[in-house]
Amino acid sequence: MSRLIAVVLTLLLTACAVSPPRQVTDACGIFGEKPGWYDASRDASKRWGVSEGLILSFIRQESSFVSNAKPPRTRILWVIPGPRPSSAYGYPQAKDGTWDDYRKETGSWLASRDDFRDAADFVGWYVDRAHRIARIPKSDAYRHYLAYHEGVGGFQRGTFENKRWLMQVARTVASRTENYDTQLAGCRSRFERGSWWNPFG
Repeated sequence: MSRLIAVVLTLLLTACAVSPPRQVTDACGIFGEKPGWYDASRDASKRWGVSEGLILSFIRQESSFVSNAKPPRTRILWVIPGPRPSSAYGYPQAKDGTWDDYRKETGSWLASRDDFRDAADFVGWYVDRAHRIARIPKSDAYRHYLAYHEGVGGFQRGTFENKRWLMQVARTVASRTENYDTQLAGCRSRFERGSWWNPFG
């Protein structure tokens, strides 16, 4: 009986989980499938002065839109699963300490990293923070991603300068941000009218 209950609970949790969008290269397709994400991204954009495209691009890079994403475990002797390399979790892959800073500064004590609305707001908050501390223009997705990955202090120290792979990733994120914003400019009116509203998005 207990085994049956466990199976049922697993199925219910799976059914309730928010699956990643099927179309990840087009902002209009993403928001068409997940209308609630448009509202969340728009609200974060207005609150922090950051584009929706940047928010989408950062989250896609960090978690591929997987709500409960975690870094892969390290391997002991190439076989035995070891500890995870960091506490990064959820859509924004925010670490425990940084997430705690966000919750304290914004008063969002119930915020969760596996909730898209909270993740979108976190990305906006982090970009605003990097802008205030390191004076990175909010439109500069390339430098903001470097600060997001390395930490604002690390960015100011130039810890990314010998990481060519990271700079290439940041260029990809910046290009994707521009694409998302261009795409959204052509379809925003559909979402503003609410014609795509979906309570399960």
